[in-house]
Amino acid sequence: MRPISLPDVPYGATAVRPQWSDLPKSLRTGIAARLGAPIAEARSAGGGFTRAFAALLSTAEGEHVFVKAAPLRDPNAEWYAREAAITAALPVEVNAARPRWTMEHSGYFVLCLEAIDGHVPALPWQPADLQAALTAWSTAAAALTTPTTPGLPPLAEIIRGEMSWWSEIAAGREPMPRTARNTVAPAHLPELAALEQALPNLVKGPGMLHGDLRIDNVLIDRTGQARLCDWTWPCLGAPWFDTITLLISAFASGLDADAYLAPWDPPAEGVDGALAALAGYWLVRADGGPSSASPHSRQHQRFSGEQALTWLADRRGW
Repeated sequence: MRPISLPDVPYGATAVRPQWSDLPKSLRTGIAARLGAPIAEARSAGGGFTRAFAALLSTAEGEHVFVKAAPLRDPNAEWYAREAAITAALPVEVNAARPRWTMEHSGYFVLCLEAIDGHVPALPWQPADLQAALTAWSTAAAALTTPTTPGLPPLAEIIRGEMSWWSEIAAGREPMPRTARNTVAPAHLPELAALEQALPNLVKGPGMLHGDLRIDNVLIDRTGQARLCDWTWPCLGAPWFDTITLLISAFASGLDADAYLAPWDPPAEGVDGALAALAGYWLVRADGGPSSASPHSRQHQRFSGEQALTWLADRRGW
């Protein structure tokens, strides 16, 4: 087993969110009225990197739901509306919470989802939890060969437009981020850029991807099954790309990430290109100023970028 690397803050404790009592009284009254009973308990979600409200609510009648809410002027409101539409259309084979209802009230958009009695997997990954997550994604990917949401962007276009930072650095249009200066990146910049540039043609596919399949978007329920959460950024492409994003934390856990990836039969250059693109994207973002989303987001971006780059270096013998 490889050495284990862990982030400074666990993924289940990265969020800084408003509490139930922080919401406008009129909104709390409206949510309780929609649920048909007073709210007896509200447990804020500890994972994630947004500042929007997200909590498990329990009513006095014993009902449990997961509620997200954001001011209508906040981008999170649009994201929650998108998540509601996407999850409502997912095939039954996709193990994800479905929306119960949505509403606009007191200047907020509110999304009510089925409650999942589960937890974010802890790092280092336990093999049973990782296998559950991979099984859930494999089943979902098979069911999403024909997308259930129209108009999704191709992953190839996202890579060209948002995840080609090594190419920008190699061309002199962007500086080498401080977060990458003590890594293998400066010595292998031309190779990183070439891998990145070849990637769009390798990730093309008609299927629907989750688009943000990280450990903190997985919940393990009491039966040991994995639920895939936060369907906000789906796109079209090869499903092994999402598998790689999930397995970066498995690599950090000292597990044989390549062995877990092998059943997906990805092209070797595609794997290397994905790791290069993800490393560049995360390390550049980690070099930004303090995040308004979470005080822990930059640290986690750096952790993810370093692990993606280390996995790539191991694969290529750098």
